[in-house]
Amino acid sequence: MSNPSFSRSVSNRITKTLFITQAFFGATQVAAFTVVPILSAQMADSESMAGVPMTVAFLARSLAAYPIGLAMDRWGRRAGLSIGYLSSMLASITSFMAVLGHSFFGFCIGGALSGVARSSAEQARFIAAEIYPPDERALIISRLVFAGTISAIGGALLVPPSGTWISQFGLPPMSGPFAVGIGLGLTALILTQIFIRPDPIILAQNFKSVNETHEDDLASRSIRDVLRIPNVKYGIMAMVIGQFVMTMLMVITPLHMNHHNHGTWVISWVIMAHALGMFGVSGITGRLVGRFGQNAVIKMGVIILIASCIIAPISPQFIPLAFALFLLGLGWNFCFISGSSLLSNALAPHERGRIQGINEMFVSFSAATASLATGIFFDMGGLILPGIIGLGMSIVLGGYSLLYTRTMEKKETPVAAW
Repeated sequence: MSNPSFSRSVSNRITKTLFITQAFFGATQVAAFTVVPILSAQMADSESMAGVPMTVAFLARSLAAYPIGLAMDRWGRRAGLSIGYLSSMLASITSFMAVLGHSFFGFCIGGALSGVARSSAEQARFIAAEIYPPDERALIISRLVFAGTISAIGGALLVPPSGTWISQFGLPPMSGPFAVGIGLGLTALILTQIFIRPDPIILAQNFKSVNETHEDDLASRSIRDVLRIPNVKYGIMAMVIGQFVMTMLMVITPLHMNHHNHGTWVISWVIMAHALGMFGVSGITGRLVGRFGQNAVIKMGVIILIASCIIAPISPQFIPLAFALFLLGLGWNFCFISGSSLLSNALAPHERGRIQGINEMFVSFSAATASLATGIFFDMGGLILPGIIGLGMSIVLGGYSLLYTRTMEKKETPVAAW
């Protein structure tokens, strides 16, 4: 029999470690993202190519998601996370060298390695959730997502000083974020190896969800059977479309601002506002889910995404863009945490690595599509076209949410007796 107090203390230590390592990893991503679209357009000598390295990153993230999820099921969660943080280090090294050599191809390789790292890091919220009881998982997920607040602030604030620091050595200022990323990736890797013990997959056996009552039936569920579960479908849909809309506007905003003569300092503050929307209110989101349920919070997220897509193209000035990008992050946050909670509660421990890997594959492919398309749409019609596409996809999610509500209401309606 497991010792509840021991399990709780170990779960808390692992969660704190996951929080810190996610903050370091996220800071690397935020700092790099601030300069990636600008560097991409410069290296390729074409603004329509600005989203290509990000697209490569999302595609690599999509392709790596299932293998990493499978590895986490077979070899443990610590091994999968370590693969991710090692890939993050290699991504920073490769991107740094590509900037020095003005190599667009090398920059894309760095993007691919970054995507592999992201596919692993995205599992962290599920790893934290599985080592707590089912009724606490939405709140735990929200706490892990909140780590992005530190990433948002730290990552954005790293850009100007890292550029100043690296330029002292006669190197391009925009290579600074990648140099800092090498150290952050190494730190995350070391912390994971030391403190993620015992492996969370072992602790997860102590906590059963309401869907894990019949172990024999769960053991025989195929991937197709799991993906047909209404909560699984809806959770994945919320995350996939939320990611698409967010990526469509987020990726191109730095280039849009660069067109209007905003410097990297101002751009980094807008990205910080966006990241604060993504992560800063996560604790509140977890409580909203606990009080009103995942479906209601996803509906709120849809409304906020629609508002963001309308506001973003209106003005190129700092305040309207910062507000629009904050709303964009907030709408994503509502869909992301609610969808993650729906998915986590619907799965057994031995299914989570694979199915959550498949979810990550869908989310990443959605992001890759949006990242590639947004540069093309922006080249055709400025920020208005990406805004219109994002608006349309938000409406699609809203429609699916209403369909889900109606389906669940029918299931809960008792059949009249004859």
